[in-house]
Amino acid sequence: MKLRSATRLPLLLALTALAACATTAQRPAVPDGTRAQLAILETTDLHSNIRSYDYYQDKADPSLGFERAATLVRQARAQYPNSLLFDAGDTIQGTALADYQALVHPVGCAEELAMYRAMDALGYDGGTIGNHEFNYGLPFLAQVSDQAMNVDGVTSRDCAGPHFPLVLANVFSTRDDRPIYPPYAVLERTLRLDLDGRRVEAPVRIGIIGFTPPTIMLWDKRNLEGKVYSKGLVEAARQFLPELRAQGVDFVVAISHGGIDRSHYSPEMENANLYLAQEPGIDVLLLGHSHTVFPEAGRAGHKRFANIAGVDDERGLIHGKPAVMGNYWGKSLGIIELALLRKDGHWTIDTAATRSQVRDIRNADGSHVAPDPAIAPLVESVHEATRQYVATPIGDSDFALTSYFADVGDVTALQVVNEAQADYVRRYVAQSLPQYAALPVVSAAAPFRSGFGGASDYTDVPAGPIAIRHAADLYLYPNTLTAVKIDGATLKGWLERAAGRFNRIDPQQTAPQPLVNRSFSGYNFDVIQNGISYAIDVTQPAGARITDLRHAGKPVQPQQEFIVVTNNYRASGGGKFPGLDGSNIVLAAPDGNREVLIDWIRARQHLRRDRDGADRNWRFVAVHTRGPITFVSASGKLALAEAAGLAGIRLLHDNGDGTST
Repeated sequence: MKLRSATRLPLLLALTALAACATTAQRPAVPDGTRAQLAILETTDLHSNIRSYDYYQDKADPSLGFERAATLVRQARAQYPNSLLFDAGDTIQGTALADYQALVHPVGCAEELAMYRAMDALGYDGGTIGNHEFNYGLPFLAQVSDQAMNVDGVTSRDCAGPHFPLVLANVFSTRDDRPIYPPYAVLERTLRLDLDGRRVEAPVRIGIIGFTPPTIMLWDKRNLEGKVYSKGLVEAARQFLPELRAQGVDFVVAISHGGIDRSHYSPEMENANLYLAQEPGIDVLLLGHSHTVFPEAGRAGHKRFANIAGVDDERGLIHGKPAVMGNYWGKSLGIIELALLRKDGHWTIDTAATRSQVRDIRNADGSHVAPDPAIAPLVESVHEATRQYVATPIGDSDFALTSYFADVGDVTALQVVNEAQADYVRRYVAQSLPQYAALPVVSAAAPFRSGFGGASDYTDVPAGPIAIRHAADLYLYPNTLTAVKIDGATLKGWLERAAGRFNRIDPQQTAPQPLVNRSFSGYNFDVIQNGISYAIDVTQPAGARITDLRHAGKPVQPQQEFIVVTNNYRASGGGKFPGLDGSNIVLAAPDGNREVLIDWIRARQHLRRDRDGADRNWRFVAVHTRGPITFVSASGKLALAEAAGLAGIRLLHDNGDGTST
């Protein structure tokens, strides 16, 4: 039975309870002391990467894809006789295919979304809603997830949705103060056991409860304000866990689209699972959002969670409770080998015998597991339609627009975005906001793809014809264009926050020092152009690095006013930039940033480097160091840095994984 609303939850429980009564008599009693193993399998942050395919480069990419994670699922099911499969959110947005079904050729009510169709082929047991699920608006989300929401602007109707329950406990309608999804569900499942040499079956009741980052109210303010509100994870858990535990469940799995943060708890906390794990009604945690893995045991590189009190990064425990977080884009599968012990007529978790792990689609020898052949045929038509759409030509360029060297000053992938955004707002101000006509309009853009996901995770638009797919590569997210009015002091603070992209450099150190702070996301490295110039001093601490800040060649004064063009995410507080909280928005455009860029390129037709890709408006303050300063980019791209006029860059070594230092 498919869940549709919180009001139908008691009916579901009643029916499953009747089913349990009907089958109990047919099963032998399971004595206390009986042991069982149940594998909890998790995907997260799939971001609609169904196929192992890069639509922006129009080529296969074996390093990602749900179709390969599906192979890991089938392998795990063959290994573990008892298993459940869940998804932790950020599922339906993130690729050109997702945008095609939501924005270009919206999927009809009777047609199941491609991502959910693929997931149904594997038979998921449940899932939750991630923050990016809200990007396309509540009407679209309600339709494709077949969820009746008592929310302004949403029409309740039966549509084709996923064949598994979606639960979400911390987002409420402003109409009735009830959750817009069922906050929890109870799953009746059967364990296959070996009892004294006999193969027997025994029932188990699992409660699932879902959570999303409360900060959706900032990130998707345009879609959510006045319609819904969010609660903190702990507050929502305390509201609904007593109801869920009262259903007689053996244990509760929290499916929480969030990571692990040691900061002090607040109801607005983005990654609050360190505190959610302390709630007595929670037994297991499935995490996501952070685009990293937990536990990190056996993995090379910096350990993000190794030194957090209450976190066991070897076994995968948070305050003694089993937890796992698989990687993003279908790159891996999270697995908790849950050891169960029968006690007082119920199943309990034996934590000492429980382990968590993350299995990758990338094999130890660098190859990748084969895709599950059942997935591609399910989405072939929309896959090909997406490819045809993004191949639509819109212009051409005499230079490559790339982000391989955006961290060291190359603006070829940013300047066209900033020019398009600024042009849109200048025209709008002239027509509709004459009170701001005297203010300079400048624009902020960030390199969304800057290597976080490996050697293929860079913007790469070659010289020559430009198609829609290239514009989608230049502007990855379905944001809407937004402009804010700020002063010079806030402008400097904005750039200071962006300069957190860099580590602090010690000029006296002889050992190599990495320039880029890999924990600082590339999408927060805003470059502000259109008459703005500045320098970054990486020898200074974060917050004190921006020098020689100028507009039109003159020093920027603290009280000087500007209109800065950005996106709805940033203008509403996304990224925690100072002075940006949604209160100083002067334009919330109905047009998406990507659509603005596409229209601008169509009007421009021919991009030239000297006009559209050579405004290297920021620089590093010159520093003499005793040792090398290093950064990582994709291999074989040094000629692009030279073509962009970047000096002082040399290849140290190839890292053997498609990247070089």
